[in-house]
Amino acid sequence: MPKRWTTVLPLAVFAVLVAFFGWRLVLITRGDAPNMIPSVMIDKPAPGFDLPPLVLDRPGLKTADLGGKVTLINFFSSWCIPCRAEHPLLVDLMNQSMVQGKLLLVGIDYKDRPEDGRGWLSRLGNPYQAIAMDRDGRVGIDFGVYGVPESYLIDRQGRIRYKQVGPFTPDDIREKLLPLVAELNK
Repeated sequence: MPKRWTTVLPLAVFAVLVAFFGWRLVLITRGDAPNMIPSVMIDKPAPGFDLPPLVLDRPGLKTADLGGKVTLINFFSSWCIPCRAEHPLLVDLMNQSMVQGKLLLVGIDYKDRPEDGRGWLSRLGNPYQAIAMDRDGRVGIDFGVYGVPESYLIDRQGRIRYKQVGPFTPDDIREKLLPLVAELNK
């Protein structure tokens, strides 16, 4: 009898794991994915902050800078692999004539050493009009950042209107971000 349990128990555990992962795949196809976590901050004012600049010839960033213009705040870090994949898309985005003058892109270097963040930007380019440091991650916590990269679209009144968890893809920019920027600029 004990020998039979040593054969059946591993098979039963395996069957339960297969069923669990199969069910998660079904949920993901229905839109229930961890990267689609809704933000409790949507339609609320951006949290108060005043961060020092990362790059000395660029301004830092504070809450008062968010009013009057549609702004995309991008939290990134030099140690973040998905940030590296997203970065060329942000550079391309800011070179598009349809967003020039309609979108302010600002960056917050999250939990990073300043010299690493500056080196990363000098190698990959700096698409940000303002770039600040959040060394201890406090501002990220106030925004509800789960991890980098994360981006928040702020309307002209300083309210958070959209949250992108994870890196932008070309489809995200074309199908989600650009239509929202156009709508918020009306």
